[in-house]
Amino acid sequence: MSNGQLHITLIQPDIVWEDKVANLQQYEEMIAGITGAKHVVALPEMFSTGFSMAPERLAEPMDGSSVKWMADMAVKYRCILTGSLIIKEEGKYYNRMLWVQPNGQIGVYDKRHLFAYANEDKHYTRGETKLIAQVNGWRIKLQVCYDLRFPVWARNQGDEYDVLLYVANWPEPRSLAWKTLLQARAIENMCYVVGVNRVGKDGKDNNYTGDSSVFGPLGEAIWQQSNDVACHTVTLEKETLQNVRTKLPFLNDADKFLLL
Repeated sequence: MSNGQLHITLIQPDIVWEDKVANLQQYEEMIAGITGAKHVVALPEMFSTGFSMAPERLAEPMDGSSVKWMADMAVKYRCILTGSLIIKEEGKYYNRMLWVQPNGQIGVYDKRHLFAYANEDKHYTRGETKLIAQVNGWRIKLQVCYDLRFPVWARNQGDEYDVLLYVANWPEPRSLAWKTLLQARAIENMCYVVGVNRVGKDGKDNNYTGDSSVFGPLGEAIWQQSNDVACHTVTLEKETLQNVRTKLPFLNDADKFLLL
């Protein structure tokens, strides 16, 4: 693998509603079928259950079976596995995105912006800290679904990160916003943006068209898949990113601010 490349696999599934066993089985089959190099394999938001507001019934601790499964897959298939799960910690529930490495280390990002429209804020505790993960010389900022609507939280302050990675359960009626905002985040932050979503219907009869996407640092579309289950690997080029930022140093002119 070239040090200037990042190989990231997007898995766009039809999530079986609140059925962890069935979901993890389908993901392992998809991961096992990946050919070629892979640094990161990205699953959607709440990938083991779907976007459920029943954490009292579905949440697991950090030493639970789904986290253990992620760790096992990372080792078995020699990749970093990421996606969000319903996690219980110290009596609170979190929509938690995990960054699980084959060496056993696990990074944690708790979803900052909870989707009040679906009462997510009534069931889960919001996160307070960012996470910029690193792999193969790349810096990847982790985000979850509704975070996409809040550009300040994603803002690339200088040369802070190279990739914004969103995992989501983003429904079809607002798919235009999903696709538009992913592209906008790439343009304004001069970075690659990767958005991983799901297809099918959930237990609340919400329909999802997926539209998992990859955009380049000028907003150019690299890959997008709608409607169908998909498992697709893209290769991102560090040289492309560096050339764009050198030729067009727009980030140097951004407003300076601190998040308190």
